[in-house]
Amino acid sequence: MSQDRPLLGILLIIGFCILAPLGDAMAKLLGGSNGVIELVAYRFIIQSLIVVPIVLFARTDMRASPRVLGFTFLRTSLHIASTIMLFIALRYIPLAETLAIVFIMPIIMMFLGWFFLNETVGPRRILAAGVAFFGTMLVIQPSFALVGMTALLPIGVAFAFAVFMIITRVISREVDPMALQAFNGIVGVALVVPLWFVGAHFGWTDFQITTSVNNQWGIIILMGGIGTVAHLLMTWSLRFAPSSTLAPMQYLEIPIATVYGYLLFNDLPNGVAALGITIVIASGLYIIYRESRLASALQAAE
Repeated sequence: MSQDRPLLGILLIIGFCILAPLGDAMAKLLGGSNGVIELVAYRFIIQSLIVVPIVLFARTDMRASPRVLGFTFLRTSLHIASTIMLFIALRYIPLAETLAIVFIMPIIMMFLGWFFLNETVGPRRILAAGVAFFGTMLVIQPSFALVGMTALLPIGVAFAFAVFMIITRVISREVDPMALQAFNGIVGVALVVPLWFVGAHFGWTDFQITTSVNNQWGIIILMGGIGTVAHLLMTWSLRFAPSSTLAPMQYLEIPIATVYGYLLFNDLPNGVAALGITIVIASGLYIIYRESRLASALQAAE
C-alpha cells in the first residue's frame, strides 16, 4: 500500500498526457495501410516484449488474488475494445477532435456512479452534463457529416475507458504497476492474436495481415512502446493520487493532441469543433470540481 503523493501523481499524469496522444498519432499514421486488429495485436505484443522481461529480471511479485485477476481480465478486455474503436475512429477523424469526444468520460463516470453506486447527482452537475453533451455534438458534427456513424465511436471509447479507469484505481494499490502492465500485455496477446489470425483466415474486414508492415516497423515499435510507457505512467499516477486530483490534468491531452495533429497531419479544428472542444473541457472541469467539493464535504462530515 502506498500513501497518496499528489505532486508525483500529477507529474506522472502529465507524462501520460504528453505520450498518449503521440502514440495515438502513430496509430493514425499507420491506419491507412494496416488492418485495425493487426495494429492492436502489435500494440499488445510490443507491450509484452517490453514489460515482461523487466518484470522477470526485477523478480517483481506477480502474485494476485482471484479478485484482482478477474478485474485485470475485465480491464484488459476494455482496453482492447477501446483501442479497436479508437484506431478505427482515428482513420477518419482528426486527432484532437477524436480525443475531445473521448473526454466526455467524466460525465459518463458521473452517471455510472449514480446508476451503479447510488451516488448523488445534483441538478447543477446534470445541467453541466447536458452542456458537455451539446459541446460533444458540436465536435462530432463536422465528422458525422463526412463519415456518418463512425464519428460516434469515440463515445464508445469514452464508455470503455471510464470503466477501465475505475478498475485501475480499485486495483492499483493491490498489484505492482509493472506486474499489472505485464498481465495486461499477456492477456491482450492471448485474446487478440488468435482473433487476428482467425479473422485473417476468413478474410474479415480489418483483420488482414498486410505486407506493407515491413516498411513501417519503426512507427509500429514507436506506437507500441509509447503506448506502453504512457499507460504505465497512468497506472503509477493512480497509485499515488486520487482520480479526482488527476482528472483535470488529463484535459492537457486535447491541446497536446492539437499540436501533434497540426505538425503531423496539418489538421486544426474548425470553428464549430473548436467551440465544442472548449465547451466539453469547461463542462468536464466543472463536473470534476463539483465531485471534489462533494467528496470534501462528505469527508468533513465524517
